[in-house]
Amino acid sequence: MANLEEIIARKSETDSQWKLQQQAERDSVTEMQDCGIEMIATDPEQYLRYLTMQGDNPAYSAGNVAIILAGMKGVTVFGTRDRWQSLGRFVLPEEQDRGVKIFARDARTKAYALTDAYDVSQTQGRDLKHRVLREGGPEMSSALETLLNYSKAKSMIDKDMEAPAFFDEERKELAINPDYPDGEAFASIAAEVALSRFHDKGYNRDYSWARYELDAQSVSYILCRRFGVEPKEPNLERLTERFEGMDAQEAKAVLDKIQDMSKQIGRSIDLNIEAEKRKSRATVRRPVR
Repeated sequence: MANLEEIIARKSETDSQWKLQQQAERDSVTEMQDCGIEMIATDPEQYLRYLTMQGDNPAYSAGNVAIILAGMKGVTVFGTRDRWQSLGRFVLPEEQDRGVKIFARDARTKAYALTDAYDVSQTQGRDLKHRVLREGGPEMSSALETLLNYSKAKSMIDKDMEAPAFFDEERKELAINPDYPDGEAFASIAAEVALSRFHDKGYNRDYSWARYELDAQSVSYILCRRFGVEPKEPNLERLTERFEGMDAQEAKAVLDKIQDMSKQIGRSIDLNIEAEKRKSRATVRRPVR
């Protein structure tokens, strides 16, 4: 007769060891994330590298980008096996043991679990598609319109202004000079719209231009990088001041807000461009009576 007591005892011990191993792995990845956040928040070069990576990997959180920056050299575009599969690529067999663990949502349980991520250089398959907003193109027009729709300030034209855009917090107005090239306009409008959202019509009692200047410029940089627009480098002289006195989790919260805003606006730009394309195709196909 089988010794069920012994079998159950062995299973309990195995389960306990597995949980301890999983917790140790999570602690190690969290420590790597904190290390990455500290690098980003204290080193201007690493902060700029972070913004570039975040723009090239808009689907991933600031925490996961920090993990990748701390744990993988030479990374450009990264993803989990599932992510690469959805893009028509697969991880090369010889690279499958060389991933870096990040926190990814389990499709079945919706909980976050540790999952291996790989750089594009470790994969093979279809070429990656990248939307580029071109000067004078319909996609650029749609993107600029989307940006302005995200503003929490009234838009007005000022052709005498020596900048493409300016958010006046006192008047709660967003001034636009339409005489600038589209790329410069996109970068400037994105930053000023971000400022208007951080200002939140005066409801953000924590707001000051000096405090949120870097955040707004970071949103702009990420969006420019995402859509192939020449980004304007943020004023990194304020980096130390922005994160002064913060621990890793507090600094991560700042980066999360920047990422959340850029991700939300970027997704809307993509959706509106696709909607315009569908509308245009429907018009072309409509029969003439």
